[in-house]
Amino acid sequence: MAEKNPKVVFLHGKRSHASGDHEFKAGSHLLAKHLNKQDSVPIEAVVHPGWPKDESILDDAAAVIIYADGTSVIRSGWEKMDQLVQKGVGVLFMHYAVHPGINEGEKYFIPWIGGYFRNGFSVNPFWRADIKPLEGHATARGVGEIKAVDEFYFNIKYHEKMIPLGSAIPNPRNLHHINNLWTKAGYEAKGKSQALLWGHVRPDGSRGAGFTGGHHHRNWAIDGYRKLILNAIVWVAGAKVPEGGVPTYAVTEDELNENLDDYGSKTSRVKLPTKADITFSPGSWMTPQEHAEFRANRNRKKK
Repeated sequence: MAEKNPKVVFLHGKRSHASGDHEFKAGSHLLAKHLNKQDSVPIEAVVHPGWPKDESILDDAAAVIIYADGTSVIRSGWEKMDQLVQKGVGVLFMHYAVHPGINEGEKYFIPWIGGYFRNGFSVNPFWRADIKPLEGHATARGVGEIKAVDEFYFNIKYHEKMIPLGSAIPNPRNLHHINNLWTKAGYEAKGKSQALLWGHVRPDGSRGAGFTGGHHHRNWAIDGYRKLILNAIVWVAGAKVPEGGVPTYAVTEDELNENLDDYGSKTSRVKLPTKADITFSPGSWMTPQEHAEFRANRNRKKK
């Protein structure tokens, strides 16, 4: 009997935002499709909504990818996921999924993936990142230019042996706008390199990773952005990343719009990324006090 290819399981969360943002289902299907279309890496990608009731579908996984709001998916499977990690299964959490509570972050995320969004420390502004892959690392293979505006969280709480697989520098010139969470540590992080994609090699040699991007669905059509994450998925699965990176092809607008939460609605159609997306007048890099006053004034006006 022929041996099965390593399996990557995407577990995606439910809709939570307007069309085009937090498209966890569509993003998971797009990445899985690109993994399955190529033949340079022997791998099989499958997509499942939420945490599976039949957890046995995870037993033969080489890696589990969770793309969801906070712990909405993983909260149903802490024990099972920990068992899988102990067996050497790779894990990648994407976007809001890197944001657990502090207790879960320290107990699970630090040893599983090497970092997490920590309340009161990490921040979630929207900004234009010029992401630089880690030179010489397998995940950097074939990755071209990455310039994207996204809700790239930073000032992540990392494991001491975290590997910065994709980094960028936030500053007042590339800030689009500050979101709801802003801290003294975030304010003081301007001009300092931040790992937006990070990796972690566990004591047994298995791997985990976290990626803070993935808010705007359109960014999956940026070739370098997509390839960096495809490479990271193959890496956490323990497979070999090809010299030129995981093969991928240009995403069309029609493909970008497959599997949207509002699939089929003309008003929800997502456009391909353009230069205009990364061209804007910078927002204000406020102090935490200025940000608190700004939010208080805005809330008063809403009443």
